[in-house]
Amino acid sequence: MKLNMGTIDRSIRLSITVVIAVLYFTGQITGTVAVVLGIVGIVFLVTGIAGWCPGYVPFRISTRKAG
Repeated sequence: MKLNMGTIDRSIRLSITVVIAVLYFTGQITGTVAVVLGIVGIVFLVTGIAGWCPGYVPFRISTRKAG
C-alpha cells in the first residue's frame, strides 16, 4: 500500500470529518442525511489518517509530493 495523499488532502479530509461530527452532535443533521454524512466522515477519517485513498488507485492519482 503506497501512500497517495498529500498533507493538504489529508488535512481537508480530516477537517470535513470534524465539521460533520460537530453538525451531528449539535443536532443540525439528523435522519438519513446524518447516516450518509456519518459514513462519508468515517471514510474520510480512515483515509485521512492512513494517507491512502483506494479511490485514487484506479486513476493513478497521487496528491503526495514526489520526493
